[in-house]
Amino acid sequence: MSGFTAADERWMQRACELALEGLNTTTPNPRVGCVLVDADGNLIAEGFHRKAGEAHAEVAALQQAGDAARGATAYVTLEPCNHHGRTGPCTEALIAAGIAEVVFGMEDPNPRVSGQGLERLRAAGVRVRGPVLESQVRALNPGFIQRMTQGRPWIRCKLAMSLDGRTAMASGESFWITGEPARADVQQWRARSCAIVTGITSVLKDDPALTVRDPAFGENPRQPLRVVVDSRLRTPPEARLLRMPGTTAVATCAFNRPQIGAEIWGLPSVAGAVDLTALAGKLAERGCNEVLVEAGPTLAGSFLRAGLIDELIIYAAPKLLGSSARPLFDLPLSFMAEAVQLEIDDVRRIGDDWRFLARVRPPQPQTLV
Repeated sequence: MSGFTAADERWMQRACELALEGLNTTTPNPRVGCVLVDADGNLIAEGFHRKAGEAHAEVAALQQAGDAARGATAYVTLEPCNHHGRTGPCTEALIAAGIAEVVFGMEDPNPRVSGQGLERLRAAGVRVRGPVLESQVRALNPGFIQRMTQGRPWIRCKLAMSLDGRTAMASGESFWITGEPARADVQQWRARSCAIVTGITSVLKDDPALTVRDPAFGENPRQPLRVVVDSRLRTPPEARLLRMPGTTAVATCAFNRPQIGAEIWGLPSVAGAVDLTALAGKLAERGCNEVLVEAGPTLAGSFLRAGLIDELIIYAAPKLLGSSARPLFDLPLSFMAEAVQLEIDDVRRIGDDWRFLARVRPPQPQTLV
């Protein structure tokens, strides 16, 4: 990496590790880590952003360092903020502490910051260098970046299937395709998500809770917003997810709005169904960075056809359910040119099952010959 040293990369790597300490808790803010190093290259202090409304990573590190911060270099994964929100500007805190240099991982995509924080530091005589390890830093906050630049969250779709690509028997029986380790792994994805989206069919058939309930996340973990896509507003008042801790919203295009113990989101319709693009916009308005879709083949296929799925999490069990069983997606395609192209990022064994992480590639323009 031109212009940067191995020490720069090592300290930024540590800042990335610190940022992940806030993996499940910073929403709607980004995950950020900060390391303070003295002129001799020795670690002074570390910090990370834990929760919206609490100290940002830079301030947490400065508080730990005290007077030792004067003349130090701050390695921070994201450009320091330069505006007043729930907390004061991190730029002013760094300047007041006497920080001599700031090395950043990436510029903040938030239009309220984007470049302004770096300019404020330079204007105060602070040396600024970066970006360092930018691709790794960007991977910390795919949802925040996309919400700031495109106005919608990063949307993952979680599915479990047999090795022949089936999600349930023809009767609808599906418990359990995968084993307990795979189901425990799903809890990790729920915990980091800002919202979990499901469809009314899944609510009526399975009565899911859609909660984070792994003891590893403590007795009272942050519960993602639960959203039911329910065009005709058929969610029963006794549905289990309405009784769980946290908030449930029902996205509908129906005119009747009964009180069922949930927020009712009236959204536009497309062919009688909830406009999923409008739903993605609503989720962004609510500050949702990462969204997990846990739904059957119809809703999952609708999200995919709408071009709203960024990433797939697919658990494959070593079993065959047969040709009459239900497919992974309701995705009527007729030609090879219509095939959805994926980029496999990770494949690993989870218990007896296999987990595939894949990004959905945008459609490529067809070349006429």
